[in-house]
Amino acid sequence: MRQRLAVILEYQGSRYCGFQVQPQLPTVQGELERALEALYGEHVKTYGASRTDAGAHARGQVAAFDAPRDYPPRAVMGALNASLPGDVRVREAFEAPGGFDPRRHAASREYRYLVLNQKRPSVFWRGYAWHVPQSLDVEAMQRAADGLLGCHDFRAFAGSLRDPLRSTRRRVFRADVLRRGGVVTFVMEAEAFLPHQVRRSAGALVQVGKAEMEVASFHRLIEEGVGEVAGPALPASGLYLERVTYPEGLLAQSTDRTSADDND
Repeated sequence: MRQRLAVILEYQGSRYCGFQVQPQLPTVQGELERALEALYGEHVKTYGASRTDAGAHARGQVAAFDAPRDYPPRAVMGALNASLPGDVRVREAFEAPGGFDPRRHAASREYRYLVLNQKRPSVFWRGYAWHVPQSLDVEAMQRAADGLLGCHDFRAFAGSLRDPLRSTRRRVFRADVLRRGGVVTFVMEAEAFLPHQVRRSAGALVQVGKAEMEVASFHRLIEEGVGEVAGPALPASGLYLERVTYPEGLLAQSTDRTSADDND
C-alpha cells in the first residue's frame, strides 16, 4: 500500500486561476503536482480541501496524495519547497490515514476577507485587500453577521450553481467582523461553503457598513433564501482560506498551527 501524505499549503494567489488544475492555465494544484513529479519522477495526483477562487490566497489549504515511494514527510516538505515557485509554500507535511480525503473529511473551513478601510489606497495592500474609502460601521456589520450563525438556506449568497438541485443549506459556526487599525476583517467558519458565499456575504456586509443596506434587510436575505441577490461579490484578492479542521484524531497534526517556524 502506498504511503498517504497530507501537506498544508500557503500561497499568494494573484497569478493563479484558483487551486484546482485547469488545462493551459496556471493553478496552485498544477504547481504542486509539477513539484511532486520532480521529486518522484512520475505524475502524482493530488486532492485539495478547497478549490479557492482565481486570485484568492491561502494560509491553510490542505492537499493529500499517495506517495510512490516512502520518504520522511519532512524530507518531502523540503524537496517540494525547493521546487515550488516563491508564491507557494508547504508549511507542513505528515502521514495521513489511507483514503484520507481533505475535502470530504473536513469538519469545517475558515475563510477571511480583508477590507482596507481608509481614505486612500495603499500599494502595500494592493492584491491583498479590497479598498473601501468610506468609513464602515463595524458594529452594524457585526449585528448583521450575527444572523449568519446556525443552519440556513444561503441561496441568496451563492453564485451560479452547477447543479440547480443542489442543497444550499449550510451550517455557519463563526461570523465575526473585526477592525484593527485601517483593516476590517470578516471571518466566517462553516462546515462547507457555496460558490462565492464568503465574497457575497462580505459584499453585503460592506453595504451595511456604508449604510446602504439595513441590518434587517441583510437578515431577510438569509430568511427568504432567494437566489443570487446578496452582494456584490467582492474581488477574490481580499479572500483567504485560513484553515481547515478535521475530526479529532483523523490527522497526526492540526492544520491550525502547522509549522514550528510560524512567526504569527
